[in-house]
Amino acid sequence: MAAIGRREDVNPTEGTREYGDVEFADPTNKKYPIDTAEHVRHAWSYINKESNAAKYLKKDAAEIRNRIKAAAPRFGVEIDD
Repeated sequence: MAAIGRREDVNPTEGTREYGDVEFADPTNKKYPIDTAEHVRHAWSYINKESNAAKYLKKDAAEIRNRIKAAAPRFGVEIDD
């Protein structure tokens, strides 16, 4: 998996504080937790909002989407492209 660039507008410790030590689709910035079905669905919804995706390089947003898609089957979540 490719490394995702650090965002200057995010404090990664906030993601850990809010969600705990869980798997994130963006582990660099601790955004988009993918540890439950609900989080996977929310992560997919949020990264597909243009205002959220625009905060990343295109390759980083694509990597986040790929990680969310990879996590979805573990929780029985269907992802529509």
